Amino acid sequence: MEGYVTFEQRLVERGMISAEEMERIVKLQQEQRARFSRLVVELGFVSEDDLLPVLSDHFGIPVVSLKDFPVAPLPLEPILDVVDFFKSARMVPLKVEGRDLLVATTDPTDFARLHALGVATGLKIRPLLAKEKEITARIEALFGNGYSGDSLAGAPAARDIEGATDQEEVEHLRDMASEVPVIRLVNQLLSRALESRASDIHIEPFENQLKVRYRIDGILHEIDPPPRQLKAAIISRLKILAQLNIAERRLPQDGRIKVKIAGKDVDLRVATIPTLYGESVVIRLLERSQIFTDLESLGFSPDIYQRFSEMISKPHGMILVTGPTGSGKSTTLYCALQKINDPSKKIITIEDPVEYQLNGVNQIHVKPQIGLTFANGLRHIVRQDPDIIMVGEIRDAETAEIAIQAALTGHLVFSTLHTNDAAGAVSRLLEMGVEDYLLSSALLGVLAQRLVRRLCQDCRKQVPFQSSRAEEFSGDPPASVWEAIGCEACSGTGYLGRIGIFELLPATPEICKLIVQRTDATSIRSLAISQGMRLLRDDGWQKVRDGVTTLAEVLRVTREES
Repeated sequence: MEGYVTFEQRLVERGMISAEEMERIVKLQQEQRARFSRLVVELGFVSEDDLLPVLSDHFGIPVVSLKDFPVAPLPLEPILDVVDFFKSARMVPLKVEGRDLLVATTDPTDFARLHALGVATGLKIRPLLAKEKEITARIEALFGNGYSGDSLAGAPAARDIEGATDQEEVEHLRDMASEVPVIRLVNQLLSRALESRASDIHIEPFENQLKVRYRIDGILHEIDPPPRQLKAAIISRLKILAQLNIAERRLPQDGRIKVKIAGKDVDLRVATIPTLYGESVVIRLLERSQIFTDLESLGFSPDIYQRFSEMISKPHGMILVTGPTGSGKSTTLYCALQKINDPSKKIITIEDPVEYQLNGVNQIHVKPQIGLTFANGLRHIVRQDPDIIMVGEIRDAETAEIAIQAALTGHLVFSTLHTNDAAGAVSRLLEMGVEDYLLSSALLGVLAQRLVRRLCQDCRKQVPFQSSRAEEFSGDPPASVWEAIGCEACSGTGYLGRIGIFELLPATPEICKLIVQRTDATSIRSLAISQGMRLLRDDGWQKVRDGVTTLAEVLRVTREES
């Protein structure tokens, strides 16, 4: 009808969702055969409180509060035999007025069920809009049992579908994943993780339980798990969202999901791996608004910050950042690129995966399955006339050689290595087969780093320093230090957020001379210390003195340096 505005278009017109988001929801709606108004809430694009007034205005249906209606069974014998109908439809009968039956619903577009209810009762159905939690509570009050863990399962466990054909099994998994309780449960896992500041969610099946753990400030915390019988449904739901093959449970898979949770744009990296009792899933949460935009906020001391800023301002050469997985290397490189990014420079990155999108930066995601490796991609990047190149990680000799050649031919190259300290990066490259004279000519410096948890400023407590631990402290120990206590603000952990500790090794002429001589890492480290380099643990001790973190935290992340 000309001039008619659909409900979906109305949401776009009011700026509640974008046209691109609408297209994504419509596509998912078609795949799952679900209703748009439910998906838009369940996926976190619009809250129910914001959606109901739009539904009311569009369909001319009033929004009611169920507390205004008495809690009493209605004299409608036929519908007492179809309690499951109300549970699955998220509808509840409220009142009979003459030949009209007032029914509370969250979805007035569910015309098929509304019509079926009218046929079953012989009454004219008048839908009213209400919040889902009120409808759920009313169903529990009227019919009992509500949505317990058992009824939430909705579908049988995976063993109940043994013997089915592959196609039947896929359809069964898809149906389980499309159940509203499962969708809600997955959404709750994600939203709780975001509220808890978790960086990862671990969903791990064991023989008699399903464990869920959040990694918060680098430490795993176990939470109350969902019912074990929902294991297959939850994992299938996540795999569908990440566009993975739900029928493939023998091989690892990786995927991505872009969602809006509580009004925040979040990228989810989903990785599955088969285990003895089913698929284990790890979800990395990347909130796009949380990336640091300046180096100072990472925790650099003034002298390291000044020297590192000078390095990244050079026109060419190679800068390496080292540390184990999860030590913040990528964040440091992103911040460095942000600092030197301007319209006069062309920046290209090749990453595995692209964690954050940077404005004005050409970013490439490696795809080894089609031949787009770090080495192959880097070889072609050089032909794109870039000024600055970032290689996510140097994993082999070929990548290292191409990166060094790029640094020697007028490009500023950033990359990472998995080594314990800064001097170890030099030894690792030499072991890979990089020519010593090329490395000494290209290298500007190596930054090693770790992440320590910040003390919660609301509950930290100053205590006298224990003399028994003086030998662990480099330099003169302080008279007092701060301890973690725990309060509501930090969820009882005593820590809130993380900060970096750093070790910067500049490629001075003397260091370069040792590289050409292929000297071991210990000798390079000793010379760098004599030239003023502070070790990771020394930087950590300074943060302990400043009350930023604790002695235990510094020892925890630098234990391998002992």
